[in-house]
Amino acid sequence: MPIDPEFPKNHQVIGKHKLADGEHFHFVWGPGKVAEAAENEEVKKAYETRGEQIVPLGVHGTMVAIDWDSCIADGACIEACPVQVYEWYRTDHQDVPAIEMQNATSAGKGEDHSKDGRMDFTDKSDPIREHDCIWCMACVSVCPPQAVKVDQSNLEFHEKAAGTFNEELAKGSAPPPHAH
Repeated sequence: MPIDPEFPKNHQVIGKHKLADGEHFHFVWGPGKVAEAAENEEVKKAYETRGEQIVPLGVHGTMVAIDWDSCIADGACIEACPVQVYEWYRTDHQDVPAIEMQNATSAGKGEDHSKDGRMDFTDKSDPIREHDCIWCMACVSVCPPQAVKVDQSNLEFHEKAAGTFNEELAKGSAPPPHAH
């Protein structure tokens, strides 16, 4: 099953994955579920080789979101993105189980933007620079398990979770004109 198109409504924030610049971050939404990654032979072998369990991970990102439970480390999104929103999380000097990335801080250097730049098939595509997205949708169209959702309107969910949502701006309401 592809990423839940309504994931912000059907999930809650279970983590905050930060970029080392101290300013940018993306939320992790859960609960996760066992999905395509658990059924993929290459992924299963890679987890077995590492002695790691496949566990529910959730969705990384809000406006640019990857369902890490569906992600099979194909890497097509990483190659397709013209502005380097994505990187392999393990390859970014964080060789830990994916579940430990829920509240991690990543360098965000993203030096290898190749499909085969992953450490192995336990690696996940991480939307570490979702704030750089230009809404071209290239990543959405190339993901084999349909693990990617790009939706600019999800900004409201991100801002509400971050406590920065402004109701007045959202309504587009201007103050009433002064009566004479």
